[in-house]
Amino acid sequence: MHQGPGRSFTVGVLLLGVLIGPLAAQQQASFPLPARPVAPIVSPGWTTEAARDREGESSKVFDYLGLEPGIRVADIGAGSGYYTVRLAQRLGPRSVIYGEDIDEAYLGRLQARLEHEKVRGVTLVLGAASDPELPPASVDLALMSHMYHEIANPYEFLYNLAPAIAPGGRVAVVDVDRQISRHGTPASLLKCEMGAMGYQERGIQRLDGDSTYVAVFDVPAHPTPPGQIKVCRPTK
Repeated sequence: MHQGPGRSFTVGVLLLGVLIGPLAAQQQASFPLPARPVAPIVSPGWTTEAARDREGESSKVFDYLGLEPGIRVADIGAGSGYYTVRLAQRLGPRSVIYGEDIDEAYLGRLQARLEHEKVRGVTLVLGAASDPELPPASVDLALMSHMYHEIANPYEFLYNLAPAIAPGGRVAVVDVDRQISRHGTPASLLKCEMGAMGYQERGIQRLDGDSTYVAVFDVPAHPTPPGQIKVCRPTK
C-alpha cells in the first residue's frame, strides 16, 4: 500500500492514543453484526466531481445543513476529497475540517491534492473500519457521503463515532435510496440502524427526485451499549 505523507498519518496515530483509555472496556465488548450485506470499497469517489457539481450536490447538502463559518466538520470516508475541498472553500479559515479515511493510499493522494490546490485548514486522519478515531467532542458535524453502505459494522462504528461529536452536534448521511448490493443504503434501513444506536432523526431531504438523499441525525450522549442493540433487517 502506498505510504502517504507522514504528517497526516502521524495525526491519525496520535488520535488513536487519545481514545483508547475511555473506550477500551466497551470496545472489547461484542457488537452484533448487521443482518444485511456490506458493500466493498471500490473507489475513492462517487462518480465524477464534475457530474456531482452539475447536479449541485454539495451546494444542496450544505444549504440544507445550514453550514456557516466557524463550524467544525469531519468528512468521514473522505476518499478523493470531493466534500473535504468544498467544505474548506465554503467555510474558510475560521472552521475546523477533518478529512478522515481508512485507506492510507487515499489519504496520501488527498494530501497531495490539498497541497496542489492550496487548500488550507484541513487535518487528515487515518481511521479504522470500526472507529473514525477523532478526538472527543472535536466536531459539530460528521458528514458521511456515499460510504455508509461500506461500513463493516455500522453498530460498532456509530458507537465509536458518538464521542467525537460535540454536545448538540449532528451526523449527516448522503446516500442513494437503493439496495446495498447496488452501492446504496435504503433510507428505511439507515433510520433503523441509526435509531438502534440512539441517534434521533432530525430530517431528510431528497437531492434528486426520490433517489439521492441527505439524512440528518442528532447524536446520543450515550449510544446503545452492545448488549442492548436490536439488529435491523432490511425490508424487501
